[in-house]
Amino acid sequence: MDPILVATFYQFTPLEDYAALQTPLEACCDAHDVRGIILLASEGINSTIAGPPSGVMAVLDMLREDPRLAALTWKESSAKKQPFRKIRVRLKKEIVTMGVPGIDPCTLVGTYVKPEDWNALISDPEVIVIDTRNDYEIEIGTFQRAINPEIQSFNQLPQWLEEHLDGASQPRVAMFCTGGIRCEKSTALLKQTGIKEVYHLEGGILKYLEQIPEAESLWQGKCFVFDERVSVGHGLQVGEYELCRACRRPIQESDKESPHYLRGVSCPQCHDQTTDEQKSRFAQRQKQIDLARSRGETHLAS
Repeated sequence: MDPILVATFYQFTPLEDYAALQTPLEACCDAHDVRGIILLASEGINSTIAGPPSGVMAVLDMLREDPRLAALTWKESSAKKQPFRKIRVRLKKEIVTMGVPGIDPCTLVGTYVKPEDWNALISDPEVIVIDTRNDYEIEIGTFQRAINPEIQSFNQLPQWLEEHLDGASQPRVAMFCTGGIRCEKSTALLKQTGIKEVYHLEGGILKYLEQIPEAESLWQGKCFVFDERVSVGHGLQVGEYELCRACRRPIQESDKESPHYLRGVSCPQCHDQTTDEQKSRFAQRQKQIDLARSRGETHLAS
């Protein structure tokens, strides 16, 4: 069986009629056995899709037929099995939610730094290196010298930046995220506040891990991805992490040895964050998943 092609992409571009794209995109994906998630908003598109290589390329070709998306680029990786259950094309206010009005990466954004130039930049002690991802993503991997803002969602980053960066001192700031999209907005925000030297990793961590050999890398650990692969490492090889089905955080074998781990119900990170009623509901869901699997079927919640 041919490996599944996974394509990750985004583009900030005005899409005033974005709702009109939803149905044709769903139909194209269904016709070519492509699954994943596509977010559409007036500011652009953000997506990860997976399927047969010919099918994924058919969807990308359809998108690039639109003049506004003609310059669309994507990052490719592979998976041994389909990492998505279905195709979801969602309409959103923002393709990545920051919650700050007026931020437009189409007109103002930080300086792109190619993966081969990234090591030199973040090794400079005068450069402040900021990981813009959520805390649970950072837990399993990040770059050397990177600051962890300890946020639970991206819309908390603007406040952290306001509290921890002194714009008057004109710091040199380097920012990075999984695929680059969060940095489009976070660097635009800093530039809007008047900070002049703001940089971000072009193509994100995924492009860096794809292009930079492990022996030359300043990346430590794995990179969390938002699909059933859970994590990837250098060369975009799938990592050893699984998802806790209760909190959707990454877990590894050592977490399963904890008395707080119950498959599909809780893990060491979330056992004290859910009620007994929720745990009972999760347990019932896991029971149904196991029953479906014993019959050779796939439960919708699996």
